[in-house]
Amino acid sequence: MSVNIFGDQVTEERAENARLSSFVGAIAVGDLVKSTLGPKGMDKLLTSASTGEALVTNDGATILKSIPFDNPAAKVLVNIAKVQDDEVGDGTTSVTVLASELLREAEKLVDQKIHPQTIIEGYRIASKVALQKLESLAVNNVNDPQKFREDLINIAKTTLSSKILSQDKEYFAKLAVDAILRLKGSTNLDHIQVIKKVGGKLSDSFLDEGFILDKRFGVSQPKKIENVKILIANTPMDTDKVKIFGAKFKVDSTAKLADLEKAEREKMKAKVEKIKKFGVNCFVNRQLIYDWPEQLFTDAGINSIEHADFDGVERLALVTGGEVVSTFDDPTGIKLGHCDCIEEVIIGEDVMTKFSGVAQGEACTIVLRGATEQLLDEAERSLHDALSVLSQTTVETRTVLGGGCSEINMSKAVDQAAQNESGKKSLAVEAFARALRQLPTILADNAGFDSSELVTRLRSSVYNGLITSGLDLNQGDVGDMRELGIVESYKLKYAVVSSASEAAEVLLRVDNIIRAKPRTADRNMHH
Repeated sequence: MSVNIFGDQVTEERAENARLSSFVGAIAVGDLVKSTLGPKGMDKLLTSASTGEALVTNDGATILKSIPFDNPAAKVLVNIAKVQDDEVGDGTTSVTVLASELLREAEKLVDQKIHPQTIIEGYRIASKVALQKLESLAVNNVNDPQKFREDLINIAKTTLSSKILSQDKEYFAKLAVDAILRLKGSTNLDHIQVIKKVGGKLSDSFLDEGFILDKRFGVSQPKKIENVKILIANTPMDTDKVKIFGAKFKVDSTAKLADLEKAEREKMKAKVEKIKKFGVNCFVNRQLIYDWPEQLFTDAGINSIEHADFDGVERLALVTGGEVVSTFDDPTGIKLGHCDCIEEVIIGEDVMTKFSGVAQGEACTIVLRGATEQLLDEAERSLHDALSVLSQTTVETRTVLGGGCSEINMSKAVDQAAQNESGKKSLAVEAFARALRQLPTILADNAGFDSSELVTRLRSSVYNGLITSGLDLNQGDVGDMRELGIVESYKLKYAVVSSASEAAEVLLRVDNIIRAKPRTADRNMHH
């Protein structure tokens, strides 16, 4: 008989059950997202129960972030997907699926009475071998700009082929690569602004050098100015009328009210005079600009843009090399923004303002067009994945082959390593190799092919020395990935394998799950 030492609101699950619940949770999460893997993967439609908002996505991290899980193991997998998203930006589904397959294998081993610590040791050996193999397969074309650009285009196409942009992947791959190459090796994606405009079709999207602000110049100001100095500000410009609410004025006569208004106007005029001293020809403000100061600006030959929200002024400051100013007493100590030309442009139905020839030449804007909000949101997520992976690849320039090629090569290396291990540990190493082979299997399943037959052929192809073989999922055949240009980032694959094996290890170590309600104030009162 066991003694219960816990309070009334605590439950405990011990060894078998705890492990079971972590296996079950993780495997369920893997099964949930695995149908989104690969070029023929499907999307998920998520609707919020409270607001009824709909979200269509193929992005593993987005799916997992949007679902509240109760199972602790499920949460661990959600976290690795998030980390993968933050670190590399893509491969979120792969890392989740691999981790859950590792646990599925571990569950079988535990059933054979193999101790979790033995499995962990085996997995550690295996992941080390797999990553060494991956490194030996990696190719680096950084010294040949032509080839490297081709690598980037191929990586972008591979990333996009599993996403909503796959129909226009040639177009968007080029667009993404152009945007990233403009950054000249910076991984700061803030320089790339994405504007979504409902209407038109996806292929109407375009890349524009410079910066586009979804605002217009003031009334009767010229539509185009050149050789621009910009003062970027965050300051109230709406005090030319007395604000009545909140302030109580005791006024004896209307004349006095007029005096007050006049004083306010004088104050505003003085502010504009200060701004004129900066010698700028464009004034961008985060807040509103009332008619009277706008008129003053127009008279002074300064174009003004009002209400450029926070994101707008911050980004504008970044790309034009200026800073956001809120006081105007010191015209010398302030960095102004510069650009060659500002003009109004028409995008879709809307007029926007385009800053071209900006100081940070790497800045650009991608304008996405599409039929519905959901479509645009998903297009933005897909593009973001591609941009992230590309920007990481400009830093870690090595690439590996996709289409299950890397996974089969790794699993081959791991299988060979298993032969050097004795007894039960070798079973764990073999299990790791099986889990790796699940990725190409799922790719084939999602495309509706006979996965066991295809993967067997792929294995024999790789084992016979054709190490660039992978799955050509358009033909349903084994093909040469190098020729087909199915290339992935080495960093991405590396992160997938290492994070998945670490997550599996964390969950294998669990042998007690203790759930406690948080303490409440009155709990101690009863005694």
